[in-house]
Amino acid sequence: MLTLAHFLETWTPYQATGQEPEITAVVVDSRDARPGCLFAAFVGEQADGHDYVAAAFAAGAVAAVVERPLPGDYLTLDMRSGQMPQTITYDKPVCLVVDNTLTALQAAAKAWRAKFPVRIIGVTGSVGKTTTKELTHAVLSQQFHTLKSPGNRNNEIGLPLTLLDLRPQHERAVLEMGMYNTGEIAQLCDLARPAVGVVTNVGPVHLERVGSMEGIVKAKQELVEALPPDGVAVLNMDDARVMSMAAHTPARLFTYGLDSGAELWASDIQSMGLQGVGFTLHYQGESLRVKLPLLGRHSVHTALRATAVGLIEGMGWESIMSGLTSQRAQLRLVTVPGPHNSIIIDDTYNSSPDSALAALNLLQDLDGRHIAVLGDMLELGHVEEDAHRLVGRRAADVAQLLVAVGARGRWIAEEALQVGMPPQRVVLAEDVATAVSLLPGLIQANDVILVKGSLGMRMDRIVAALGKES
Repeated sequence: MLTLAHFLETWTPYQATGQEPEITAVVVDSRDARPGCLFAAFVGEQADGHDYVAAAFAAGAVAAVVERPLPGDYLTLDMRSGQMPQTITYDKPVCLVVDNTLTALQAAAKAWRAKFPVRIIGVTGSVGKTTTKELTHAVLSQQFHTLKSPGNRNNEIGLPLTLLDLRPQHERAVLEMGMYNTGEIAQLCDLARPAVGVVTNVGPVHLERVGSMEGIVKAKQELVEALPPDGVAVLNMDDARVMSMAAHTPARLFTYGLDSGAELWASDIQSMGLQGVGFTLHYQGESLRVKLPLLGRHSVHTALRATAVGLIEGMGWESIMSGLTSQRAQLRLVTVPGPHNSIIIDDTYNSSPDSALAALNLLQDLDGRHIAVLGDMLELGHVEEDAHRLVGRRAADVAQLLVAVGARGRWIAEEALQVGMPPQRVVLAEDVATAVSLLPGLIQANDVILVKGSLGMRMDRIVAALGKES
C-alpha cells in the first residue's frame, strides 16, 4: 500500500509510524484530484500548479507536493530542512515543501519501483509507441497482472506517475518512453529499470529539436543501452537505424520484421481493409496463419512486437493470439461515420512521414472513393519540405481527392500537382477551420476519408465536425 510515509522516508530521514494516510493516486492536474490522492504542483509555462492546491484539497487530496509554503489551514512539512516534528497529527491536509517538484517526484517513483520485482518492458521509437504499448499490454494481460502507462504518459513526469501506480500484484509493466532530446530516455530507464526494450523504428520526428538523424538514433538507443545483460532488446530488422543499436546493448537480441533473417517474421500479408489484416507468422521453424482486427499493413509490425514480448516472457501461442485479438487493445486508429454514409479514418493523434505513408497505404486498401485530408507534420527540421512532398506524391497515387491543410500542407498539394494529380482534385486549406467549411460540400456517398496531421494541428476538430454532419 502506498502511503504518505513512502514520500517522507524518500525525502527525509523519517521513520514511519503507521499513522500516515494512504495515497490512492498521484496527480498533477487538480481536475483529476479525488479522495485520498496526492497532488504534485508544477510551475508550467501557462499555469502554476500552486494556484490549484486548494482546489485539489477540496476534491479530496490528502497531501500536496509544493515548492513554497502556502497560506491556508494546512499541515506544512518542510522536506528541505531535513528536520521532521517528533509527532505528527494528520488532521488536516498536508503540504510537503521540496526544492523541486519534478526531482522529488522522480526520486519517490524510483524508490517505489525498487520495492517490486516486476519485469518492466520499455517501448520507444519514432512511430508506433502507443499502439505497441497497448497491444503488448493486451497480450501480456492474458497471463500476467500487467500495468501499462495510460494514454501517452511517456515523459519525465508521466512515467514516474505510472511507476507510483505499481502495486504488489503487478507482475509485468509496459511503459512507453518518449523523448525530445538525448539523455531523456536514459533518465526514464534509470527510474524504471526495464528488463525488455522494444524499439519500433527511427524517423525524423523531433529532428527540429535533436538536429540530426544520428542524434535521434543515439537518443532512442538509450533504452537498449540501459538494459541488463540478462535483458532482451527487441529490434526491428526492417529498419537499418534500429539494427545499428545492436552493437550498443549488453542485452540479448530478439529481431522481428518482414525479413526471413529475423527471429520472428511475417510473410504473405493480406490487408482486408476495415476487416483487419492477415499474415503468416514464422518463429523457430513454426508457421502460423493469423487474422487480426488491426487496420493496415503497417499494423503487422505492431503485432510482431507484441508477439515478440509474449514469446520472451514465456507465453504460448494460444495466449498470445488471444491477446492480439482481444478488445483490450484500444488502438488509436479508429473509424467513425461521416456525411452521406461515408467513413472517416481518424488518425489525428500525430503524424510523421512514415505514419502518413502507412495511413495512405491503408486508405488504398479500402473500397470506395478515397479522400486524403492531410495536415502539417511538425518538428521535422531541415527535412520538412522533402517529407511533405514525399507524402504528396503518395497521396496523388492513392486519393481521388486531396485536401492539404496548413502552411506546410501546401508542399503536399504542390507535389501532388507536380506528379500529375488534376488541379480539380487538389484543395489547399490554410487552416483547420477552412477545411471544416469546405469538406461537407466535397464529400459524396460512401467516400472513405483519411484525416491525419500532427497533434498541434488539431485535425481532430475536422473529424468532430464531420461526425456531426453524419
